Amino acid sequence: MIDLPVTIDDVRRAEAAITGEIVRTPLIRAAALSEIAGCEVFLKLETTQATGSFKERGALNKLTTLGAAERRAGVVAMSAGNHAQGVAYHARRLDIPATIVMPNGTPFTKIDRTEALGARVVLRGDSLVDARRAADSLAAERGLVPVHPYDDPEVIAGQGTIALEMLADNPCLDTLLVPIGGGGLISGIAVAAKSVSPQVEIIGVQSVLYPSMYRVLQGIDPGLPSEGTTLAEGIAVKEPGQLTRRIVAELVGAVRLVTERQLEAAIELLVERQKLVVEGAGAAGLAALMAEPERFRGRRVGIVLTGGNIDARLLASLLMRGLVFGGRLVRLQGRAARSARSAVASRRRHRRSRRQHRRGAPSAAIPRFVREARRVGPGHRNAEPPPCRGDYRRDGRRRVSHPPAVVRRCRDGEIALCRSVGTSGHRPEVEIGCSATAFRAALQCRSAGAQMSSAGHRRPQHGRTASPPG
Repeated sequence: MIDLPVTIDDVRRAEAAITGEIVRTPLIRAAALSEIAGCEVFLKLETTQATGSFKERGALNKLTTLGAAERRAGVVAMSAGNHAQGVAYHARRLDIPATIVMPNGTPFTKIDRTEALGARVVLRGDSLVDARRAADSLAAERGLVPVHPYDDPEVIAGQGTIALEMLADNPCLDTLLVPIGGGGLISGIAVAAKSVSPQVEIIGVQSVLYPSMYRVLQGIDPGLPSEGTTLAEGIAVKEPGQLTRRIVAELVGAVRLVTERQLEAAIELLVERQKLVVEGAGAAGLAALMAEPERFRGRRVGIVLTGGNIDARLLASLLMRGLVFGGRLVRLQGRAARSARSAVASRRRHRRSRRQHRRGAPSAAIPRFVREARRVGPGHRNAEPPPCRGDYRRDGRRRVSHPPAVVRRCRDGEIALCRSVGTSGHRPEVEIGCSATAFRAALQCRSAGAQMSSAGHRRPQHGRTASPPG
């Protein structure tokens, strides 16, 4: 092995420095994915870090190497994503002033999230290249320590601790699939994995729209990226680092390119089968596995899920497209659409009527009781009402034609029967209040005045209202 800028000793020192300060993320066997791909799939869940990304490892390792004077001066980093949050989070915890430089077009949510972690955000330039130049200028002017997102030996060593944890949890892994942006993550993992298990194969994954490291390994100038926006924005790097390209060229077996549709399918698969929410860059390893399952058949494959910071609206749109592509969601037009709307409306009416029936809707039960009461003679002191289902819980009132009597709800849930409350034309109007129980009070009717009382209560005097219980 040639002399590399990062060694296994650097990675082990980084492991000792950050142990207990970051989450030792789990390595889980993905049974559903293993069955689909025809190989043993193991997922490293870096999504469970405090900021939802592996970037904390390299940022924290870099911060722990600073001297007292450097800590007082502070640090500066250029990033519009996970690296910014990783630096801000641990700089605040270590009481180190942090300045994050972002391009002018950075979404406000990312700016607010970074400022909430205690960092000072400075907007400079229209691209990440302009922001990097501005960060270098601030570092020179104010004496700040730059924290590069990937092309720094301490950052690379910190990312390499992932491989130490993976091989400690499962020494039988023979293939590691790792997303590549600037190359810091795969460089650290390759150094650590090849030192611990030389036979393990390291495969990098990039978006087909940003194949910078792929071109470097092919002996082609990185050039300009393809026009278009990629779902894997975390690895959308125009040019890899100088240190990282040396390590990747020496230790990484191959770099695979994945399309946007393959990235979307990988995110959908993780959500539906593994119940894991992962950002586009984090799903790149699984996308490469599902693109060439025969290449990995029968092997033990470790995949690093690098982050889970995906916008909720983007995730919802992505899952909806997946349903359409999979034929599980269709749009009806014309007669079919009208028939479907009619069926849905009919079902809603049916459900509404069933709910009213279960609740003992007073619109049906109370009038039947009133009609029955009109046929009861003076001698029937304990006439039973017709059977009603459920309790009457509505507070609305209903007016029906009836001899002068009114039913009201009392405080203890029993029934009080009162006098008429008004007339409409020549017929009396009776106000019926929907009460708690199904009119299990005794009833007495007379031809004039229709005086009634509740069962178990004193019969009211002529022209008076029944006294409510209690």
